[in-house]
Amino acid sequence: MSAAAWLMLGLGALVLAAGAWIYNRLVAERNLAREGYADIDVQLKRRADLVPPLVEAVRAYAAYEKATLTAVTELRTHALGFGPQPAAARFGAERELGAKLKQLLLLQENYPQLKADANFRELSSRLVDTEDKLEHARRFYNGAVNQYRNRLESFPDVIVARAFGFAPLPFFETDGREAVKVAL
Repeated sequence: MSAAAWLMLGLGALVLAAGAWIYNRLVAERNLAREGYADIDVQLKRRADLVPPLVEAVRAYAAYEKATLTAVTELRTHALGFGPQPAAARFGAERELGAKLKQLLLLQENYPQLKADANFRELSSRLVDTEDKLEHARRFYNGAVNQYRNRLESFPDVIVARAFGFAPLPFFETDGREAVKVAL
């Protein structure tokens, strides 16, 4: 073999090794974002499980709030209808559910008997804890998605990403709402 052939073979091996390294790095970044999504999914399911008993506790004291109770129940059903993959539509439904749950917890200001109910206080406390954990999971996920998207848009990663069909993942954005606070 001539020197030029060895040089071409060496360059080809170098390009192949660099491509494999970039590909593996993209897979690792994508999997980190998927892990973050799985953490969010756990907290969203935990929150969804709290909705029915919370609605029942409020219903016992706040019969005039039927529209809010119905909206919370419908939003929970809608949010649970999405599959396990990240989707901007699911994130939108979950944001709406979070906002309605905040309204539901604020009903205690209008119904002192509800505020005094031990079951409602326990459910409210668990919901606040879940919202805190959800916020941490959302931050981790959005950080991982940001890092992954940066890789997808950086040279030379963008070449490998396009060649192998890596797609960006959606951020889980909030409406800038404050954390749910319950005065017990």
